[in-house]
Amino acid sequence: MQNNETITLFAETNFRGQKQQFGIKPDDRRRHSYIIGKTGMGKTTLMENMVIQDIRNGHGLAVVDPHGEFAEKMLSFVPSSRVNDVVYFNPADLDFPIAFNAIETVDPEYRHLIASGLVGVFKKIWADSWGPRLEYLLRNAILALLEYPGSTLLGIMRILVDKGYRKKVVNKIEDPVVKSFWVEEFTKYPDRFAAEAVAPIQNKVGQFLSNPLIRNIVGQVKSSINMREAMDSGKILIINLSKGKIGEDTSALLGAMMITKLQLAAMSRVDTEEQDRKDFYLYVDEFQNFATESFAGILSEARKYRLSLILGHQYIAQMPEEVRDAVFGNVGTLICFRIGAADAEFLEKEFEPVFTMNDLVNLTKYHVYLKLMIDGMASRAFSATALPPFERPKEDHVEKIIKVSRERYSRTRQEIEDKINRWSGVAKLDKKIAQENNANFSENSSQRHSPLPRPTNNQRPSRPARPMHPAKCSSCDIDIQVPFVPDPKRDAFCRECLDKKREEWRQAGQTPK
Repeated sequence: MQNNETITLFAETNFRGQKQQFGIKPDDRRRHSYIIGKTGMGKTTLMENMVIQDIRNGHGLAVVDPHGEFAEKMLSFVPSSRVNDVVYFNPADLDFPIAFNAIETVDPEYRHLIASGLVGVFKKIWADSWGPRLEYLLRNAILALLEYPGSTLLGIMRILVDKGYRKKVVNKIEDPVVKSFWVEEFTKYPDRFAAEAVAPIQNKVGQFLSNPLIRNIVGQVKSSINMREAMDSGKILIINLSKGKIGEDTSALLGAMMITKLQLAAMSRVDTEEQDRKDFYLYVDEFQNFATESFAGILSEARKYRLSLILGHQYIAQMPEEVRDAVFGNVGTLICFRIGAADAEFLEKEFEPVFTMNDLVNLTKYHVYLKLMIDGMASRAFSATALPPFERPKEDHVEKIIKVSRERYSRTRQEIEDKINRWSGVAKLDKKIAQENNANFSENSSQRHSPLPRPTNNQRPSRPARPMHPAKCSSCDIDIQVPFVPDPKRDAFCRECLDKKREEWRQAGQTPK
C-alpha cells in the first residue's frame, strides 16, 4: 500500500466546492503524463511542483527546458543534502563547457538507433531542404564514426574531406554494409559528384560544428555525464537550453541528443532485474522542440525500463503526426488546461461525454480537465484546480551547485580548444606557419645586416627559380607548393608528411614513389 509521501500531488478537486488534494502513484507515472495548454495557463507551474516533490523525496530526474527559467528556478529548490547530486548542463556557460559525446562507446545493437536519432534531429531542423542523398551520406558517416574509437561528431566533416582520416576510420569498420559504402561506393564517386554530394552536409552540419559553443561540447571524446550512472544513482540532471542564449537550432540539437542518450541509458538497464531498476523522471517542457521521429520509440519503450516521461507543450499541431500518434497511444495521464478550438476538436473525443469542445476552450487559468491513471486504469474525465506554486526558499545553494557542477563535470574552454585544435591538425598547421615566418624573418634579417657583396668579374649567372604550383597534401590536406604540375593520380606531401612517408617506406623496404 502506497503512503501519501510516495504520491506526487499536483492538483485538488473542485467539484461542488469539495477541495481534496490528489496526485499520482509511482507505478502510474511509468505510463507517462501529457500536459497541454495555452501559454500562461499554468503548465510549467504544475511541472515545477512535481519536480520539487521529486527532489525532496530523493528521486532521480532530468529537466529539459528550452527557455531557461524553469531550469534556473529548480536549482533554488535543491536542499543542501542534494547539492552533490546535481548535474547542471548549461551550454551558455562558455568558459566551462561540459563534455557530451553523443557517439561515445555505443553497443553495436544500438548504433543504428543513435544514427537514426541524430539524422532525425538534423532532418527536423532542415526539413525544407532535406534530401535522400544527404540523409544517406550523413547516416553512413555517423555509422562509420560509431565504430571508430575516440571519434566525435566533429569527425562527420573530416571523414568526408580528409582522405587520411577516412582511411583510418574505414579500416576499423566491421559492419559489411557500411564498409562497402565507403570502400566500393564513395571512393568511386567522380570528383564533381562527390563535391556536390558533400556540399549540403558541409553547409548544414558545418554551421553547427563551426559554432564554438557546440564544438566545445560535442568535440570532447569522453563525456562528463554517464547517463546510466545518473539514472541508477538518482542524480538531478538540470538541462538549461535557453533559446535566447544559445539559439533555437542549437537548443533543439542538444536537447534531442540528450533525450536520445537518456533513452539508450534506460534501455541498457536490460541487464538489471526490473524490480531493481530505480525510477527516473524525465520532464520535457515545450517538448515539440525535441520531438523527432525517433522520439516515438521512447514513449513505447521507456516504461519497462523505469523511465517516466512528463511532457508539456501548447498545441497539438506542433507535433509531427508520428509523434502525435505515439503520445496519444501511450500516455496514461492526460491533463488539459485551456486550449484552442482546433485542439479542442481533436481532444473532445478523449473527454466526452463529460466535457465538450466548448468546455475545453473556456477553462480559466490554473483549472484543468484530466484523465488520471489510477492503479493502471484511466479514470473518467473530471475537473480540478492545479496547486499553487511552492514558495521559494529564503536561502538557496545555487552558487554552490554551479561551482560543484563545474568542478566535477567541466574543463576550461582553453584546455578543450587546445585538444580540438591538435585533433583537427590546426595546431600542426599553426606551428608550420610560425616556423616558415621565423625562417623568413631570419633570412631577411641576415640580408639586412650582412655586408654588401664585393663585385667580381667572374660571377656565375644565377640559376632561374623553378616555377611552383599550388596543391594539397595527400595526408594532412593543408595547402602546399610543389615544383611539378599536380596530377590527381600522384600523391603530393608537405615536408613533414614526406619525411614520415620516407621513414615508412624505409622500414617497409619499399622504394619511394
